[in-house]
Amino acid sequence: MTLRVLAALALLAGALEAQQVADSTYDVTVVNPTYPAGTGPVLAIDEAHGNFHTLEGRYRPLARLLENDGYRVRGFTSSFSRNALDSVDILIIANAIGGQWDAGAYGRAGFTEEETLAVEQWVRDGGRLLLIADHAPMGVAAENLAARFGVSMSKGYTEDTTHQFNIGGFGTSVLLYTRANGLLRDHPITRGLDSVVTFTGQSLAGPPGADLVLVLGEGAFDHPSPTPEQAARVSPGTAWRTAVVGLPTTPAAGRAQGLALGVGKGRVVVLGEAAMLSAQAVFNAQGERLGIAGMNVPGTGNRQFALNVLHWLSGSP
Repeated sequence: MTLRVLAALALLAGALEAQQVADSTYDVTVVNPTYPAGTGPVLAIDEAHGNFHTLEGRYRPLARLLENDGYRVRGFTSSFSRNALDSVDILIIANAIGGQWDAGAYGRAGFTEEETLAVEQWVRDGGRLLLIADHAPMGVAAENLAARFGVSMSKGYTEDTTHQFNIGGFGTSVLLYTRANGLLRDHPITRGLDSVVTFTGQSLAGPPGADLVLVLGEGAFDHPSPTPEQAARVSPGTAWRTAVVGLPTTPAAGRAQGLALGVGKGRVVVLGEAAMLSAQAVFNAQGERLGIAGMNVPGTGNRQFALNVLHWLSGSP
């Protein structure tokens, strides 16, 4: 990791507990688009399930990047049904919580069982799904959909004492996956990349045959998700550690924060962290810019990782 990257990450002290907004200064130019403008696959970003990352919100830079790569990007604003899903080629679901982010979100599914069945059937018939569920309460919300594809979620908060960069006193973890440390595995999604950075998140386990692309190292462990009752005892905006203090951790070595699998005629990528595909500026309560998080962190391969994920899903070169 370069000194430039370390400096950028150091600015994140407490940042992921502060206000996160799309970085309007991020360059989303694509020099050699995969598809001519407006001719690529129809790609929909879910906005109907209380999502923390949306088309015109924190995933705006990702949406614009993909538009410049030729994808036809739009919001998905209805519940999941086979009829609605058949109008899109690729579906991105990022950090759904199924309603208001309150203490109840730590025990609430984000999707109905009918919706999860519709998504599963759509994928098996050729649909392409990017499912992203970050640290608590996102894993709780997404676990019933992930289970349709044999993916289990830790539902808590993942750290790695060996492959992380500790930032300030807020307990924020930045996990580093590189060729050198062996955690960035060879796959079409990682081709041409030397490093990917994630920002806390949760850990995942895939079914037999799934390809693990971001694999957690020997020092990785999971903090549990607080229960709704535990979450209700801490004020909104409080560092997440406060809600899980004293609760036992579990080893996460060998689990993943990124995996890919074929399902019937379709393809699925599941990520256990969402900021890695964003480009966010982070501000404190006084409006002071603290730092950045996502594809805009210099010296990392997150931007190309985002493009590679969509290229693999769409079957493009």
